[in-house]
Parts: sequence; C-alpha cells; structure tokens
Amino acid sequence: MEPLGRVDAADTQAYAEELRATFMRLQEEAPALHEKARAVQMTEKSRDGLISATVGARGDLIRLDIDPRVYRRPDSRALADVITETIHRAATKAQAKVVELFEPLIPGEQMKAHLEGDLESVLDQMAAQMHGKK
Repeated sequence: MEPLGRVDAADTQAYAEELRATFMRLQEEAPALHEKARAVQMTEKSRDGLISATVGARGDLIRLDIDPRVYRRPDSRALADVITETIHRAATKAQAKVVELFEPLIPGEQMKAHLEGDLESVLDQMAAQMHGKK
C-alpha cells in the first residue's frame, strides 16, 4: 500500500469534491441499485450438463439440481468437485453482475476489491485517486 505522503491542496480539494459528488449520487441511486443487486441470481451448469447450480448476489447457493445420470459413475469425490466448481463459476458471474450494476457509481476494480474484502486494494485505489492518479 502506498503511503499518503504529501498531497497537493488542489488534488485534495478535487478529490473531496469528487467524493462529495459520488456520495450524493450514491444517496440518490444506491437504494435502487442495491435492490437490483440483491435480486441477482446466476445459474451455471457443469461441463457435462448434469449439475446445475443457482447462486445469489453473494454467491450463496439458492438451488442445486443433480441429474440422476450422475449415479452411473459412482465417484463421490468427482461429483463433489464438479458441484463445487459449478457453484464457484456461478458465484464469479454473480459477483461480476453486481460490480457491473454499481459501475456507474463505483469504479469496477474498487467494487470488486470491496466485495472480496480486499481492504488494502481499496485503500491503495483511494490513495491513488487522492494523488490524482485514477
């Protein structure tokens, strides 16, 4: 993470104005975006088409469908791996959709870092903005 160091007063003022404008837009637009984001659901099928997983915006499993043909190959480890992979792919797509929804208000990389709990990246991005390095 880059230290804050010396910041030009004009850069600080410009960043403060940008933050204020973003905050005002967030107050106006975020409730509707939040509802859209909460409604996000993504469904993925396994490569063989036998597993289907639907997840919500946070990657939480909503529905899991398993085709009975999976019992033709009684390999529980392989089945568990396919289910896990399918859920992860659906969760990745759900996260990308949430980032896309908020992109008009929050830079995509910043939103992605926030969703992943990557505080260091969020702070680095904010410091770069404050230094005028978008």
